[in-house]
Amino acid sequence: MSYLALARKWRPRRFEDVRGQGHVVKALTHALDADRLHPAILLTGTRGVGKTTLARIIAKGLNCQTGVSANPCGICSTCKEVNDGRFVDLLEIDAASNTGVDNIREVIDNAQYSPARGRYKVYLIDEVHMLSKGAFNALLKTLEEPPPHVKFILATTDPQKLPITVLSRCLQFNLKRLSVAMIRDNLGDILKDEAVEFETAAITELARAADGSMRDGLSLLDQALVFAGGGRLEALGIEEMLGTGGRRNLLDVIDALAAHDGEALLAALRRLEESAPDFQALLNDLAAALQRIAMLQLLPGSGDEDDDPRLAPLAERLAVDDVQLWYQTAVLGRRDLPYSPDPRLGFEMTVLRMFALRLDDSAPAAPAGGSGGGRAVAAPAAASSRAAAADSPPWASTAPAAAAAPRSGNIRMPATAPKPAPSAAAVAAPPAAASTSVPAPLASAAPASDAEMWHALVDTLGLDGMTRQFARHCAWLSQEAGVLRFALDPRAKHLQTEERRAAVEAALVARLGALSLVVEPVAVPGQLHPAALDEQKVIDRQRDAEKAIEHDPVVTSFRTLFGATVRAGSIQPVDPTTH
Repeated sequence: MSYLALARKWRPRRFEDVRGQGHVVKALTHALDADRLHPAILLTGTRGVGKTTLARIIAKGLNCQTGVSANPCGICSTCKEVNDGRFVDLLEIDAASNTGVDNIREVIDNAQYSPARGRYKVYLIDEVHMLSKGAFNALLKTLEEPPPHVKFILATTDPQKLPITVLSRCLQFNLKRLSVAMIRDNLGDILKDEAVEFETAAITELARAADGSMRDGLSLLDQALVFAGGGRLEALGIEEMLGTGGRRNLLDVIDALAAHDGEALLAALRRLEESAPDFQALLNDLAAALQRIAMLQLLPGSGDEDDDPRLAPLAERLAVDDVQLWYQTAVLGRRDLPYSPDPRLGFEMTVLRMFALRLDDSAPAAPAGGSGGGRAVAAPAAASSRAAAADSPPWASTAPAAAAAPRSGNIRMPATAPKPAPSAAAVAAPPAAASTSVPAPLASAAPASDAEMWHALVDTLGLDGMTRQFARHCAWLSQEAGVLRFALDPRAKHLQTEERRAAVEAALVARLGALSLVVEPVAVPGQLHPAALDEQKVIDRQRDAEKAIEHDPVVTSFRTLFGATVRAGSIQPVDPTTH
């Protein structure tokens, strides 16, 4: 007797044998038990997840001699003929080779006749998206109003290519990709029934290679049994058969990258080369390993029994931002691999990029599961200066705030050095004619210091609303005999009223003693009012932030390696009041 492939031998015969598609099985079971199955069903999903299998079980449920049911007997002649693929009323049509209008018209013409053996004539059209536009149009009317004895089951791996008019006439079920654990468990059960010894790691490797398809997993299992010569299935043999032997050395590569050890990295790359691997598959595996490390770092409870035991220690050693950067590098390396002179060179260049790109070698790695997501950023030096200034009178603090750290995206730059405050000796003594009733901080003759001192004082006077805006647009001019003279920005002369002038004067009297205030709406070159000083500081901070990003070594590396550009308008200085 000829050998029967495992994928055919172990094809599910009942709904309860179908793995991983419980949401579809539940709906179809209810429909068959109530004899309310829709006349047109669309099954979608990747290859080998059970589309044809479900169609055959539906055909048995509709035509079983015991009656319409979700649990066909499996022993009557109808069930046996469906299992063997020779039931006359189950017509399987390959749309990939029968794409034309004439093929579909033949189906439509035959659909008018009653079934030969069963209750229903079932048409299974596989890869239905391959039909031509004319064929779809010819099928529409029959799909919408089929004869009562006809059921259409359409199967496709690419539902996006189906016309919306077809989709609207079908009851659609989306079959899921199967997990590695599900495929592995099924392969293990089959090997036990086949009385074949195996290592769990061996069938896990087969399940990964199946890529979500149970049929592919069974086909690979057939190949593995031939490769093993009927003996025990071992992980090393499976890796040799699949060409994935280099996967064992990938974690050695990541370990060398974590230690930034060039010698260890070179040795790991040489071991990889000796196994003659598929370098594109290796890049996929490298990206997958980095993704698992990132999951363990940010979601500590996401560990899986299939994870390599070396992943958890690596997750603790590596910095979160390094893992994110290396994952992106691996993904981009897959894209660039076809353009490299040789796949091995492309793989090694990707790894060398990871070795060269480290965001901050001196910073400690983030703990696993930490919510910080990266390395800690030192607080700007301006924090200490602000704390010191808080102990002094507001009008005596003339040091401008330290420039804040500019920010672009997730890249933080070091804060620029704060400008030194003018020393007390640098402030000139008041003229001889000046009144001594005004405290020294406002008696300076140095224009820059006067502007900064008035800037510091105006925000402490308790003014609000338009009165505060009026005061902030006034620039210091002079004082004589207890009279303080200010120049109002001509563009803000609409703010000047006697009530606001009197309110500012009263606030100054309460703070500094007896004096009077004179405000003139004139422009004075070189004198900046507090509002203009704030505007200038915003401009200066933005310019400093853009300059810092422009010369940042990480940004420069991204430009050189990936052709990256800084999006215009995306750079914003850090607000010094919140950072």
